[in-house]
Amino acid sequence: MRPAIMIIPALRMTALMAALSLAGCAFAPPAKPPASPSPAHYTAEPTPADSAKVDGVAQHFSLGERAVPEWWREYGNDTLNAWVEEGLRNNPSLTSTKHTLEAAHQLLRAQIGANMLPSLDAQAQSSRQRALGFPSFGPPTNLYDVYAGQLALSYNFDVFGATRHGIEQTAAQVDQQSYEFDAAKRSLAANIVIAAINAASLEEQVRTTEQLSKLAHQQADLTVHAHGLGAASQDDVLSLQQQAASVDTSLPPLRAQAQKARHALAVLLGRTPDQAPANLTLSDLHLPENVPVSVPSDLLHQRPDILAAEAAVHAASAKVGVATANLFPQISLSATLGTEGFKPSSLFTSAGSVWSAGLSLTQPIFHGGELIAKRKAAIASYNASIADYQQTVLNAFQNVADTLTALDQDALTLQAAHVQAESARQSFGNADARYRLGAVSYPSMVLSEQHWQNARLTEIQARAARLADTAALFQAMGTPQGTALAEKSRR
Repeated sequence: MRPAIMIIPALRMTALMAALSLAGCAFAPPAKPPASPSPAHYTAEPTPADSAKVDGVAQHFSLGERAVPEWWREYGNDTLNAWVEEGLRNNPSLTSTKHTLEAAHQLLRAQIGANMLPSLDAQAQSSRQRALGFPSFGPPTNLYDVYAGQLALSYNFDVFGATRHGIEQTAAQVDQQSYEFDAAKRSLAANIVIAAINAASLEEQVRTTEQLSKLAHQQADLTVHAHGLGAASQDDVLSLQQQAASVDTSLPPLRAQAQKARHALAVLLGRTPDQAPANLTLSDLHLPENVPVSVPSDLLHQRPDILAAEAAVHAASAKVGVATANLFPQISLSATLGTEGFKPSSLFTSAGSVWSAGLSLTQPIFHGGELIAKRKAAIASYNASIADYQQTVLNAFQNVADTLTALDQDALTLQAAHVQAESARQSFGNADARYRLGAVSYPSMVLSEQHWQNARLTEIQARAARLADTAALFQAMGTPQGTALAEKSRR
């Protein structure tokens, strides 16, 4: 019974090989993922072509335009441009990714050289040997030297494509790493821009909150004085002292956030935190007025994460090809040509020449189901890569949709915050003028300034959010293929 049991897997494998031979395309599934959805627009509701107008400027979302390679230059600040270039040049994480990509390129070249071309090696040998002699003639043992020199040639015939698919798999993995490097570069640029905006915003928030703290203490001191004159109650004093203490409590964590933002920016640039650059101001940054929004079909060829997922599908397809080809015979050629002798002087004579040549064929018969299981595992990995690609596409669409929505709402928020801050500023100006004429009290003028500073705080946060979300949308668009940035990523 046992021999019959062992024959059954062999027959199954033979049948599988015959079927695959009749359908050569079945060695590997399609290297391209299936067609992705192409939505009419990114968001649930169509995004307006222009945002709300603030400071006389409305951002325009140019649907169908190509992504901008060096988009950070749209902010119109030379210092910011220099920071991004410094980070792309000096950031250790990006440098590590670059060297890892170079290593992958070299390993691919090594694999091509080792598997696609014959290998030729020169060998030399010198040995002293002791052998038994004949019992009736001469000494019982013989001592002699052997010298040999030869060239060894070997080559594996890639009849069924195992080597070709293996190289194709490695090349696709290199492509995947290349796109990931491109994504890392764009993420670093976006992180530097957003960190600079965040640091500038926090510094302005700290200054505004410090002014609020000063005004709160002034108001509390005035109320203490009024209480001494009988013009204010003790509850009024305690309430205003609590308000001043509340403002003071918010200052230390805000200062810590501002310092952390500077430290984060320094590290992104490849510096130590003590060498953090001086902050920009939000007014130093020009809001990009024209923001390109690529159509969904173009986004598939611009987003590095989507292209990396596509390369992963290609690699998984080639892996199936390798696993399938391993079910078929492996044919290899080996040959040697050299000379041997018992003396060095006899090495290069015709009498000492030796050679050999051989052709070997190995056909898997029974491996306990290993080869078939590996092929099934490769097919499962391929199907998983298809699903991962589809999810990556959906995530990219969501990323663009969320960023577009955020930018649209940022404009409305900033518009309202700007109106509020401008009204509060004018109100404070009027109160200050009336106070100088003696028409209002000093506490009323201080309260008016508090309202203005609180409105300024809201406007600062809204302005920073709009600048940062604009950077996020530029990054979400990816890199148009063929640009300098994309080409640098491939090298």
